[in-house]
Amino acid sequence: MSVDAELRQLRAGRGGRSSTDRSAYGFLAPWIIGLVVITAGPIIASLVLSFTDYNLLQDPSWIGLDNFRQMLSDERLHHSLRVTVTYVVLGVPLQLGLALAIAVLLNRGMRGLALYRSVLYLPSLLGGSVAVAILWRQIFGTEGMINRALSYVGIDGIGWISDPRTALYSIIALHVWTFGAPMVIFLAGLRQIPTTYYEAASVDGAGRWHSFRHITLPLLTPIIFFNVVLQIISAFQAFTQAFIISGGTGGPSDSTLFYTLYLYEKGFGQLDMGYAAALAWLLLVIIAVFTAINFYVAKFWVFYDN
Repeated sequence: MSVDAELRQLRAGRGGRSSTDRSAYGFLAPWIIGLVVITAGPIIASLVLSFTDYNLLQDPSWIGLDNFRQMLSDERLHHSLRVTVTYVVLGVPLQLGLALAIAVLLNRGMRGLALYRSVLYLPSLLGGSVAVAILWRQIFGTEGMINRALSYVGIDGIGWISDPRTALYSIIALHVWTFGAPMVIFLAGLRQIPTTYYEAASVDGAGRWHSFRHITLPLLTPIIFFNVVLQIISAFQAFTQAFIISGGTGGPSDSTLFYTLYLYEKGFGQLDMGYAAALAWLLLVIIAVFTAINFYVAKFWVFYDN
């Protein structure tokens, strides 16, 4: 082949590649625009606003680190952190424990497994909705289903969501009830464990508990770790349940004042959007720290079958 022919072929190849590149960027354009306009833009804007005094009605004024210094003496912020951490520490393990137990039962095989799986998954789809939160408020109200059931056995119920001692736990119960999503993930993980392990253990005389403890749990630890990380992140961002059940106040006596609810109150209730933006970035840091701790601790208990 002559030199001129080779040059023409190279030019044609570059032209084809550039045309392909333009087509690729054309298909990626909606995603790139969405990333910049809908995700990256608001993130950068909120970071800038966190260093300002901004009330949504006037132009923001730069105040530096004053919003972050204010957090050190904000008692309601500290209380909302305690409430949220309590919700996470109690709600996530209980939810995952129930999800794993149901997944193990479903994994044994039964008729209509797909139906049971779908029905049990529904709470995860509906649990964060306003309608379910309203229903939950009715169930745990003074004249609700819980107190009516207790009255049949001679127990006088209380206002579960109007009593500061129990209001938070009623929301935790709602969180535990939404076990469907982690249950489906657990069930998928259980289906991946080779049955030969259980057959060998049975030959050696191992019972169900020993098989579960020494085979199922170790091989399921990557799935457990995945669910723990996802559910902790989700629990820290919980908002709808507390907002609806408490009427948007975090009551009674701030017993259900979740961090996100306090952030919403500051930003849209008191129009202190600069401080609310700073709170949002603090929440990001808190979630990042918890996630980093989980990844660090995972190397001591998560087993990967290579």
